[in-house]
Amino acid sequence: HEGMKYSLPSRELIADSIEVMAKGQPFDGLVFIPNCDKIIPGMLMAAVRMNIPSVIISGGPMLPGTAKDGKKLDLINIFEGVGAVKRGSMTEEQLGELENNACPGCGSCAGMFTANSMNCMTEVLGLGLPGNGTIPAVYAERFRLAKHAGMQVVSLVHDDIKPLDIVTRRSLENAISLDMALGCSSNTVLHLTALAHEADLDFELELFNEISRRVPHICSLSPGGPHYIVDLYEAGGIQAVMKQLAEAGLLHTDEMTVTSGRVKDNLKKAQVLRPDVIRSLDNPYHQTGGLAILRGNLAPDGAVVKQSAVAEEMMVHEGPARIFNTEEEAIDAILNNRIKPGDVVVIRYEGPKGGPGMREMLSPTSAVCGMGLDKEVSLITDGRFSGGTRGACIGHISPEAQAGGPIALLKEGDTVSINIHEKTIDVRLSEEELKKRREAFEAPPLKVRRGYLSRYAQIVSSADKGAVYPH
Repeated sequence: HEGMKYSLPSRELIADSIEVMAKGQPFDGLVFIPNCDKIIPGMLMAAVRMNIPSVIISGGPMLPGTAKDGKKLDLINIFEGVGAVKRGSMTEEQLGELENNACPGCGSCAGMFTANSMNCMTEVLGLGLPGNGTIPAVYAERFRLAKHAGMQVVSLVHDDIKPLDIVTRRSLENAISLDMALGCSSNTVLHLTALAHEADLDFELELFNEISRRVPHICSLSPGGPHYIVDLYEAGGIQAVMKQLAEAGLLHTDEMTVTSGRVKDNLKKAQVLRPDVIRSLDNPYHQTGGLAILRGNLAPDGAVVKQSAVAEEMMVHEGPARIFNTEEEAIDAILNNRIKPGDVVVIRYEGPKGGPGMREMLSPTSAVCGMGLDKEVSLITDGRFSGGTRGACIGHISPEAQAGGPIALLKEGDTVSINIHEKTIDVRLSEEELKKRREAFEAPPLKVRRGYLSRYAQIVSSADKGAVYPH
C-alpha cells in the first residue's frame, strides 16, 4: 500500500533524528537497538556520521513457524500463498493456517531477508558484538549479549574507539564478502553504498561483482534455500562463516571491532558446527556470490539481482516487455492471468524520486511465485525488492524512469534480454531508436507535491548512489 513509500525514506529520518538527539544532548557514547529493515542502516549511518563510541545490538531473528505437516514456515510463505489462492492451488483455509503459524513470535523475520541481512552486516563490519546477527530473539543468550553491549560501550568510551575506526574500506569489503557467502538481501547493496557515503569512503558498485567472482555462495537460506537464521546460529553463526573466509584469505582480519579487538581475535574460537548449513568453500551452492550487478543499455548505471535465488533456467532470459507504471497495475495483471510465460514484467516510476521512496516489490514478486511463474517470468524495476524475494527479479535499475533513464523509454512488446551469467541487461533497440525516444521523452510531474515525500523526491540521489541525501 501507499505506506511502503515511506519505508526507505524513513532511513534518512532515523539517521537525522538520532543525530539531532545525540548531538543536541550531547552523548559520550551510544547503544543502538534496532531490529527490522530501515532502522538498522539508519542507525549505522547515524553512528558513522556522529562518530562517537557506539555499539549496535539488534533484537534478534524470529524462529521459523511450523505447519501442520511439519514444514517450516516464514513470512514469505504467506505472501506467496496469496498468489497460490488466486491460482487455485491453495484454499483460503490453508492460507489462514499459514497466517496463523508462519510468524510464531518476536524478532526479525526468520529468513535471510533485509533485516537479518543488515544485522549480519553489522556484525561483520565490527559495529555489533559476535552473535549480533544470528542469536534468536527469544533466547536468553540474546539478553546476555545486550548486557555485554552495555558494558562494552563504556570500554569504547574509555578507549576512545569510534565507528570510523571500525568502518573502513576494508571492513566494507569484508561485509560484501560475507554478503556473497550468505546470499543476503539485494537491499544490502543500497545500504552499504549509503553507509560508505556517510563515511566518505570511495565505493563503487562494481566491487560487488569483483568480490562475487572470488567468494562462493556457501549458505542457502530462505527465501532462496532450505535453512533459516536459527540454523545458521546453530551452525556457528556469522563468526564461523567469517572464519571459513579468513582461512582462505578472503577476509581482512586486522580490522578493529567493538570488542576492542580485531577481527582475527574474535575468530579464534569460531568453528563450523553444522557443515550442512555452512558448506566448505570447495563445496559451495554456487561458485560465485549471492548478488550480482548488471549493466547494459537498459541500466547503464547498474541494476541488482539476488542471483542465488534465481532458478538456473532463468539466469538467461529474453522476452517481451510488459509495461506498468505503478506496482498496483502490475499486481492486478499478474493476479488476473494477463502475464504469460516468457514475459518480462517492467515496473517503473517506482524509484527513489519516481515512487517516491522506492517501494519494495514483495507483493508482485510473491504473486509471480504464487501463480507458478517464477521459473518462466522475469521482473525488472527501478524500485527495489524485499529481502524475501526469489526469482529473476532485477531491481535498482539506474538511472530511474523519473530521471529519464532508458527504462522510461521502453514500450509494450520491446524485447528485453537478461544474462545474469554475463552481468548484462539490455533492450533490443538500436542506439538511433533509443536516441529518438529519448528526445521525445518528457518526465511526468512528481507524484507527491507536499510533505516529507515531496522533499525527499527533490533531493534524493539515484539508487546506484545509495538513494542518499547529498552532504
